[in-house]
Amino acid sequence: MTRHLLLALALCLGLVSPTAWAHEVRPGYLEIRELGADRYAFLWKVPAKGEYRLGLHVRLPAECSDTPEAGSFAGGAFIERWTGVCKGGLTGRRIDVDGLSATMTDVLVRVERLDGTTQTARLTPDTAWFEVTAVPSRFEVSRTYFVLGVEHILLGIDHLLFVLGLLFLVGSWRRLVATVTAFTVAHSITLAAATLGLVRVPQAPIEAIIALSVMFVAAEILRGAQGRPGIAARAPWVVAFVFGLLHGFGFAGALREVGLPQTDVPLALLFFNVGVEAGQLIFIAAVMLVLSLATRLMRARGASDHGPWSTEALVRTPVAYLIGGTAAFWVVQRVVAFWA
Repeated sequence: MTRHLLLALALCLGLVSPTAWAHEVRPGYLEIRELGADRYAFLWKVPAKGEYRLGLHVRLPAECSDTPEAGSFAGGAFIERWTGVCKGGLTGRRIDVDGLSATMTDVLVRVERLDGTTQTARLTPDTAWFEVTAVPSRFEVSRTYFVLGVEHILLGIDHLLFVLGLLFLVGSWRRLVATVTAFTVAHSITLAAATLGLVRVPQAPIEAIIALSVMFVAAEILRGAQGRPGIAARAPWVVAFVFGLLHGFGFAGALREVGLPQTDVPLALLFFNVGVEAGQLIFIAAVMLVLSLATRLMRARGASDHGPWSTEALVRTPVAYLIGGTAAFWVVQRVVAFWA
């Protein structure tokens, strides 16, 4: 029973491949900026690793003639810039991303009109195209950045492992609510400050410190299991708030990679943050459901709710080692990458 439960938790958390899942949100990004009558500037960012890029290509309407410039690799992406003329403009016309349907990647699109208004869209493998509209939709901005926030937290395994560690440190629903609220408030502050340009922090050291925060929580879980609870067990909301400030900078770094609609920055920022919280609550609910089901199964087998055969006692220590070991790998990986 114990072996199966731990294996299920490991698979759910994605610990079998820490390199692939460590804080990844890598959508493509297409920016179209209107320069004048029928003239547009294009920016196309495709996720890349090393000298390899995804085979995604923008397909413009037949009325467009463009002059692509040579692309280059930078910051984990392949970037192309060009200008083009689209007779009659782009309004009401369809733009496709070829190759997207064969991937698991999304593409964020921002169209900036000459008057400063913007249109945003999120393309998926199921819907690899969008139509340029005449009137910007605030609902479209809200929906796009809300979904991006949900995806970011659910794919950002380092953030989820930190939250999971906090769940094992709190002892009641009241403490859980206080802890999660503190984490939310903290990362909301730094996310807004960094995204709006009020605070500038190098991203590489932040990513390494985030991994260290996950290691710290794992160590605190093990201390508590040995009967020596530390500050994280006594006041988890304090730890959640302090490290939440750092995680907010991590969220901001991901958001900067895909850009914000210049005329709807507060709206996009708000719904990205709401999406992050929604994803976080989904994760917490899923973990609590798994533990609840495991507890019921163990009760059916005659196990006690307390003592060494309780569900929490069986799961807590192995999961703490899994969390800590994965975080230690990330610390080394990110520090080496920082100095490389």
